[in-house]
Amino acid sequence: MTTILSARAVRKVYRTGAQQVEALRGIDLDIAQGELVTVMGPSGNGKTTLLNCLSGLDDIDHGTVHIDGADIHRMSDAKRTAHRAARMGFIFQAFNLVPVLSARENVELPLLVNGVRPRQARQRAQAELARVGLAERSGHRPTELSGGEQQRVAIARALVSEPAIVWADEPTGNLDSQTAEAVLEVLHEAHRAGQTLVLVTHDRGIGASGTRLVQVRDGRIVYDGSPAVLLAEAGASDHRGPGTTVTGAPAGRAVHAPQGISA
Repeated sequence: MTTILSARAVRKVYRTGAQQVEALRGIDLDIAQGELVTVMGPSGNGKTTLLNCLSGLDDIDHGTVHIDGADIHRMSDAKRTAHRAARMGFIFQAFNLVPVLSARENVELPLLVNGVRPRQARQRAQAELARVGLAERSGHRPTELSGGEQQRVAIARALVSEPAIVWADEPTGNLDSQTAEAVLEVLHEAHRAGQTLVLVTHDRGIGASGTRLVQVRDGRIVYDGSPAVLLAEAGASDHRGPGTTVTGAPAGRAVHAPQGISA
């Protein structure tokens, strides 16, 4: 498989006055084209920071991140922004739609930024909204849409440019369970069509639904492999003490057993 993302020795340090907090501690990660990678871990342990640093939304203090072969953290801010617009899509828990624009206009935005002609952008946006089941709601503004509809607009916006990779940070966090299931199915449909996705979640069921699960704890990746293996080990860890070693991580790498499967 073609490698879309390759990160090596990534460190991120937050500084407040004399205090330093090392949020990421030497992250190594490869993501192949067509994977659906879910990222889990306790709150405040680096999941969102990992997403932000791998996507170039945040700077890093050490290491490299290559996407499509380009080292994004060696780019200027302007070039990195242009690269994100052309090759990445983003889905956020809070939707982040422009309130004065219609659903179709929100989906058009990344296309227009990338130089697509307005008429073609409008047609592609309408087609993407139809794909997520919102063809009849394309003229409505975000305040006229339900939470689930707003998130589907955000998904359409993320997918419309046919990006190399889509980053989703708690995309179902503000939704009820039934709506969350519908939104998750849209993401899985995109994955089945070949889209590469990285999805940060607190939901154990969503974490188990990917092709691969990465667990982050204290700024480190402590598990990277099959969701089924981690779920089985997490259940077994209830009958073992802390610090038990789990095998089954990729490349024979041993990791410490999670105390349950913390989100």
